[in-house]
Amino acid sequence: MTVTDLETLTARLRAAGCVFAEEEAALLAAAAASPGELEVLVAQRISGRPLEHLLGWAEFRGLRVAVTPGVFVPRQRTGYLVERAVALGRMRRSCVVLDICCGCGALGLAVATELRAAGIGVELTATDLEPAAAACARTNLAPLGAEVYCGDLFAPLPPELAGRVDLLLANTPYVPTDMIARMPPEARDHEPRTALDGGGDGLDVIRRVAAAAGAWLAPGGAVFVETGAAQAPVAAEIFAAAGLTPAVLESEELGATVVRALRS
Repeated sequence: MTVTDLETLTARLRAAGCVFAEEEAALLAAAAASPGELEVLVAQRISGRPLEHLLGWAEFRGLRVAVTPGVFVPRQRTGYLVERAVALGRMRRSCVVLDICCGCGALGLAVATELRAAGIGVELTATDLEPAAAACARTNLAPLGAEVYCGDLFAPLPPELAGRVDLLLANTPYVPTDMIARMPPEARDHEPRTALDGGGDGLDVIRRVAAAAGAWLAPGGAVFVETGAAQAPVAAEIFAAAGLTPAVLESEELGATVVRALRS
């Protein structure tokens, strides 16, 4: 593809509202095997299909993570949740990690990869309600020897995992139901509703996680959830009422808010 062609492609994507049009143009051009295939990809992107679904992967914490159509695309801001979980995990010789609402498995993959790079042993398990997400996560997590289950939150987990989890990663849906219609079409129309809709105030699934988390956490273990900044104080109260010790953690750089709740 010539420079002129790439500039034309960039202009088409920018006109369609793609914020990172130049980068997307280069990625789509590299992914296409022919001009005809490129035109199909560009048309789909302009129609609102997520870039990651077209490429078949997303970049997350320096990893290339497979993402298939119909599966939640990991957000870059969620890297802050990974960062905080890894910081706690580094204080242990080994970690049992549980990634629920795992989507493509990006959080569990990143946490396990970073901890193992630091010489820390990791036992990783993941779950998701959506069959397509569980299948995608199995692809991403198979090299780590992780078990991936399909089911509602903790329901499909083996009972012997109870009381052993050091790091519980729960990237639950937290968009209030009334706000779903205002989301960008690429999320609203192409990602599963179950990965987005958190109920009336966005905290319904977090309430369910908080109610059950204590039974799965090891002493000194912690659950990490992402929330909106305005939701965080209420989420912290929910975890406190469940007998855990919460803290609100924020990254101004990534625009991320995480609630960490420790079991004593």
